Amino acid sequence: MEIPKVYFTEVHPGEDVNQIAERVTQLFEKANLAKCIKPNDLTAVKVHFGERGNVTSLKPGYIAPVVKAIRQCQAHPFLTDTCVLYRSIRDNAPSHLSFAHEQGFTFKNIGAPVVIADGLTGSDEVTVEIPGQIFKEVAIARTAREANSMIVVTHVTGHMVTGLGGAMKNLGMGFASRKGKLRQHATMKPRVSKKYCTGCEVCVTHCPVNAIEMVQGKAEIHSEICIGCGECVTVCRFDAIGHDWNRDSLELQKRMVEHALGVVIGKKERVGYFNFLLSITKDCDCITFPQKPLFPDIGILAGTDPVAMDAASLNLIQERTGKSLREWAYSHIDPWIQIAHGEAIGLGKAKYEWVQV
Repeated sequence: MEIPKVYFTEVHPGEDVNQIAERVTQLFEKANLAKCIKPNDLTAVKVHFGERGNVTSLKPGYIAPVVKAIRQCQAHPFLTDTCVLYRSIRDNAPSHLSFAHEQGFTFKNIGAPVVIADGLTGSDEVTVEIPGQIFKEVAIARTAREANSMIVVTHVTGHMVTGLGGAMKNLGMGFASRKGKLRQHATMKPRVSKKYCTGCEVCVTHCPVNAIEMVQGKAEIHSEICIGCGECVTVCRFDAIGHDWNRDSLELQKRMVEHALGVVIGKKERVGYFNFLLSITKDCDCITFPQKPLFPDIGILAGTDPVAMDAASLNLIQERTGKSLREWAYSHIDPWIQIAHGEAIGLGKAKYEWVQV
């Protein structure tokens, strides 16, 4: 397999949305992402619309130049994402669409409509056969499979379960149907430390399947009901809920990557990627409160190999900040697991050619 190229442009402190949009246009051209798109394609632009309370997710102005470039290829772009497992304004299509518009992802601002890829509540899916090590078939959002081509736009962040929120997570979790998400999280059964639990009941109110109850003033998780979504871990402010990270994170990263393969299989040379290394935070954009960036903005990457894109993102963070993302975010999680597994199952290559733009 030919060594993939990863294109990079720096973003300097103080640059506004218009300046960054110009960089996006330049990267689209330099990386020749137009080769992924044919006239009359239904082209999915995979994005994350953020979460109410989050202030560091990608701005609509960064996505508009991608849509414009796709239209210049005489294709039909649409913005898309899927419903989430946990309780959120994004757990069903109507409110997800309304929130996307509220965030500024409107046809007027972007030049493309929003389509929720897995239907009304996350069950509109197709089964895709893959040559995985864990799965031989995965459940993927129907719209993702029906799209002729795709541009995956990712805000790189840390992540409490996978260590890295990159292109492969954007594909694997972001385009899995509800069933696919549940299969990925199947091994993630959080546990409560009675020592640290304060009995605040916040986890009880946030559990999407009512798997948590209070027993003698302490939270107790019923593992037979738990779906492993991790919402309780996210909302607990007392470090009272956690996982067996060495086992659970490794397994989930591999499951996630195999679902990513299910999204792109059959779309050889039809998928392009942008990784934004801007406002990089400890947790992903699903967090419902403001996060402070871990370090200054670095830049934007573009390419056609998701494994190379994520490997380059990790390497660039290490090079520019002097510390790995693992050191900045979650020291107990190794995000290189997903890189190695992506390469092992044929999703892409960890070795890449660097092109400064």
